[in-house]
Amino acid sequence: MSEHLTCIIVDDEPPAIRLLQKYAEQMPGLECVATTTKAIEALQLIEQHQPDIVFLDIQMPDLTGLQLSAIIKDKVKIIFTTAYPQFAVEGFELNAVDYLLKPVAFNRFITAVEKCRKVAEAVQVNTQPETNTEDYFFVKTDGKNRYKRIAFNDVYYIESIRNYVVIHTKDEQVITYNTLKNFEENLPEPLFIKIHKSYIIALSKIEKTDSNEVWLLNKSLPLGDTYKTEFFKKINKFSF
Repeated sequence: MSEHLTCIIVDDEPPAIRLLQKYAEQMPGLECVATTTKAIEALQLIEQHQPDIVFLDIQMPDLTGLQLSAIIKDKVKIIFTTAYPQFAVEGFELNAVDYLLKPVAFNRFITAVEKCRKVAEAVQVNTQPETNTEDYFFVKTDGKNRYKRIAFNDVYYIESIRNYVVIHTKDEQVITYNTLKNFEENLPEPLFIKIHKSYIIALSKIEKTDSNEVWLLNKSLPLGDTYKTEFFKKINKFSF
């Protein structure tokens, strides 16, 4: 089990939560980061922890697991847990990775987690970009497979806002559903550097800087303490 996965358990029955927590503790490479008996609270926990997997009960008050799944399905991998097998078809129609019947057996729990691991590894392989030797990249700008071409040299800085990334150029701001981590891993390292948990900047576009701020496009961005050492190491390479 090579890849570390995190999970959240959502069930209105505390004994069911405790059982799945126990299973998670026994499984190397899986960490339970939160639990809740309320589906509404689950939305906040998913936003906060961004887990890989959500174990989701179907029959819950206020908001059912199926309704919650329709909201979060593109953000996490879902494993339904329920005592009602008649919901299985609808669960898989919502792209659930697996469907566990209560009382959940440990061997089925392991199988379901391994399915999630394989899905995660397949996505990672399929989305691994080829080495980009060009001076541009493409970003998806809406849900209709529309992509916009952006030249590396046009980028001043990249900003993370919740589940979106905003690419700031001199003339426009391009918004895409993405993560700052993805940009950090794939942008040409000599040209860009991360200066804050929410910002990546183009080194060539820096107007001025001090120990706390960096200016680009006549705007000051915060320089996080975690990133100062690496930032000034790069700055000093170009200092006289």
